Amino acid sequence: MLASKLLEMQDPEPIRFLDKNGEWNPSESAAVYAIALEGVTLDDKQQWFSDMSVTRAFDAECTNLQRQGQMALWVPSLGQEGCQVGFAHAADERDYIFPAYREHALAYARGVELYDIGKTFRGISHGGWDPHDPKNGNVHPYTLVLGAQAHHAVGYSLGQMLTEKAKHGDYSLDPGTPGTATDRATIVFYGDGTTSQGDANESMVFAASYQTPTLFIVQNNQWAISVPVARQSRTPIYRRALGFGINAVQIDGNDPLAAYAVAKTMLGMARGGGGPQYIEALTYRIGAHTTSDDPTRYRDSVELDEWRLSDPVNRLAAHLRAAGVGEEFFEQVTQTAREKAQQVREKLLASVAPHPDTMFAHAYASAPHALRDEQRRWMAEYEESYQTDASGEERV
Repeated sequence: MLASKLLEMQDPEPIRFLDKNGEWNPSESAAVYAIALEGVTLDDKQQWFSDMSVTRAFDAECTNLQRQGQMALWVPSLGQEGCQVGFAHAADERDYIFPAYREHALAYARGVELYDIGKTFRGISHGGWDPHDPKNGNVHPYTLVLGAQAHHAVGYSLGQMLTEKAKHGDYSLDPGTPGTATDRATIVFYGDGTTSQGDANESMVFAASYQTPTLFIVQNNQWAISVPVARQSRTPIYRRALGFGINAVQIDGNDPLAAYAVAKTMLGMARGGGGPQYIEALTYRIGAHTTSDDPTRYRDSVELDEWRLSDPVNRLAAHLRAAGVGEEFFEQVTQTAREKAQQVREKLLASVAPHPDTMFAHAYASAPHALRDEQRRWMAEYEESYQTDASGEERV
């Protein structure tokens, strides 16, 4: 009986400032976060819109490249740009970010070149970009193994906390003690499907135990490939974090203002020694899970049409128009987005695959000679095997 009552508990309305029509219509739950928007200017919002539009054009171009046989796979972010751009601009430049593999708008807004994202999926780069290069905004390369980035993020944020403690001569590491104020935090992204992975849950245990400055962000796009979120969780996902003792909220993930305000607030709490924080952003994967997926086989078109009405790009555009932004701005953004997407396309098509030997360059900080040499020898023989047939004759 008690369990049934807990499941039936009413959750507050997701935190929202803009409704699906782009009108200023804050939810009651948004009041405490409104102060975080006071410094946001109209120019800022226009930049967010530009980031979203450029990413969407790039996304469409990469889908085309895959369909034309120029990419083995592409992971669309269509429909999820709103929360990503809000989160990207809320983070301090010193914060470190661990994405999954669909955070194209986030990466672009932080400074990662679109070409570097594209070349990862074209198969000509192991990591895509150097996370230590300042121009890449402290964005870690994509993680394709579900949930692994959660472990990485908590370990990294523990390092941030220990570094700060060491400045004051404190080298203790005691679970259960209050968090330590730091000048930076770590953000980790994953989807609703990953919340069922052991890695994600183990990471929350560790983060809560040591009160690390970690912000967990779950983009709940309603589908883990063909599995609906309702089949994975009988309760809203953010409640899982509450069970680990982590402060958690649910937001309208198609409202970039909500994403910005809540992330800005929670990052401040994490850096201030408040321990880990958790955001569930309700959004929708308008496109396929990947270009190898056919969502029409498992998804209702009525559901898709309903979510299209809440498209984050259209929502922010309506908000900007209501604020007096003229059509010239939108035309210019559209033109710029097309040009940038075309430039990336041309650069990707002109790119040359690196020598296979380069795959050994970053596997180890210092590779054992025997292992390195043996693997290189095997790789050379394997490549050579494609040049001759079974009799040893050269193939034509």
